[in-house]
Amino acid sequence: MRSITREVSDLVNRGLDAHVRVAVTGLSTAGKTAFITSFVNQFLNISTHDNLPLLGAAQEGRLIGAKREPQTNLMVPRFAYDEAIEQLSQEVPNWPTPTRDVSEIRLAVKYRPKSKARKLISKTSTLHIDIVDYPGEWLLDLPLLEQDFDVWSETQSVALTDARKALAKQWLEAGTQLDLNAPANEAALQRVSELYTDYLLQCKQAGYHWVQPGRFVLPGDLKGAPVLQFFPVENVDLDSVVKGSNLDMLISRYKEYQTSVVKRFYKDYFSSFDRQIVLVDCLSPLNSGRESFQDMRFALEQIMQSYQYGRSSLLSRLFAPKIDKVLFAATKADHVTPEQHTPLVSLLQKMIHKVWQQAAFEHIDMQCMSIASIQATQAGHVYAEGKMKSVLKGTSMEGESMTVFPGSVPKSLPESSFWQKYRFDFTAFRPEPLADHQPLPHIRMDKVIEYVLGDKLR
Repeated sequence: MRSITREVSDLVNRGLDAHVRVAVTGLSTAGKTAFITSFVNQFLNISTHDNLPLLGAAQEGRLIGAKREPQTNLMVPRFAYDEAIEQLSQEVPNWPTPTRDVSEIRLAVKYRPKSKARKLISKTSTLHIDIVDYPGEWLLDLPLLEQDFDVWSETQSVALTDARKALAKQWLEAGTQLDLNAPANEAALQRVSELYTDYLLQCKQAGYHWVQPGRFVLPGDLKGAPVLQFFPVENVDLDSVVKGSNLDMLISRYKEYQTSVVKRFYKDYFSSFDRQIVLVDCLSPLNSGRESFQDMRFALEQIMQSYQYGRSSLLSRLFAPKIDKVLFAATKADHVTPEQHTPLVSLLQKMIHKVWQQAAFEHIDMQCMSIASIQATQAGHVYAEGKMKSVLKGTSMEGESMTVFPGSVPKSLPESSFWQKYRFDFTAFRPEPLADHQPLPHIRMDKVIEYVLGDKLR
């Protein structure tokens, strides 16, 4: 009964534009856990700290306070906010443990409305915010819905460049030794599929981002399930598949993956989002090399093809919500010097240029910005070689105090010669110790919140 009451309450709030579902995603190393932790922390501190100067409702003194609320979807794990704050608050602070599955947290933000219509209803209003965290790798699977097993297998074969083929050696050798027309052998299929999964994980470790199926590298609660035990094969003829064979079982599992994993994710989560934040780590691919950078760009294009855009009417908000705002955020802006923030945004814009064009044609709000969810460095200057130079000061993950200039970020997509002439020295920094009862330090989280939620707080 309580669940039904909450669902009715959410429906009413959606109709009043007092409920919004904000999705946060990003490929591995993008910093989703740190971002959501900071997002929640900034709101929880609005009543006692002036920590969001670029948020319109804060500038105008209309924010009253915020609190956490029990989430309405009891089947989704709770986002581990308390555990993240505990890790950041240790004597030797650590970055929060990354999430590996869908998680959710709900906030209620009370404010004094600016809108005349809302003022007529009440002197104060409350915005209910559901923040949903999910791995960007899962979005890489949505194109599978339009691909039969043979087509998907062909795309994986084409993707085997020299570098990837070297990583795939064990899987490819095991695959050639398997008789696809022999009666299905679950143990043999499991062994080869585990080698295929190892290949995908090695791709991730080598700096590649486009891996399919995405659930193989971040399985969540499906770890060990047979639905994640298949792999692509060459020269598949769907018209001559031997019933009950190894190939028949691979195709059957692929179809089950399409239906029970990919479609279910879209139905249960993805199609209900109102606003989308995509976090992008542009720095690590720059450091890893041209192939990693190009792979990241392709993965982003694949991800963004999956979104359902469209401005939300009242009916669509009630029954078929659509994403009407998308924010691309280049994370870890505190790992480059301040004058590199503008080139970092420019680079991100170039990486998603095709998607931006599509969104503009559909009249969708889209914006890029550079941020640091939790600022781990301080910018400064040193006098060297006869001139002042911008530097960063911070503590390495090993506990060493460092003063560095990481390098210049290219303003546009770099040519192959870039990696021959330059090296971007990306350094991982430890978070700074937190002062008691202080909000997490950040760069432009207030600008993020203003773009994503500013219109909801009027």
